[in-house]
Amino acid sequence: MAMTLEDALKRITELEDENEKLREELAFYKNKKFAGRQKHDEHWMKSYNDFVALYEEGLTIMEIVDQGAISRRTAYRYKAYYDGLKQMNGIGKDEKKESNVKVGKRK
Repeated sequence: MAMTLEDALKRITELEDENEKLREELAFYKNKKFAGRQKHDEHWMKSYNDFVALYEEGLTIMEIVDQGAISRRTAYRYKAYYDGLKQMNGIGKDEKKESNVKVGKRK
């Protein structure tokens, strides 16, 4: 099947238009935010570092939560992350630090 020059140029234009639409669709999916926890961006790091500063000052999880900046679940998630980093870095292997979590009787 032989194509004329005009047919070939018309087909090239069609393909360029299709490529442009596909690039726009690809950009949409690249920028899309998916559900679930957010990445460790600046906001997360600031919140986490604030938690660590308070935790290392000796405040309990519930005292930190009572300040209202983060939820209890987030505080425990940060503590688990903190403990994991300490374990990975080998800090605290020889010393047994008591937990900052106070356990008491329920009323």
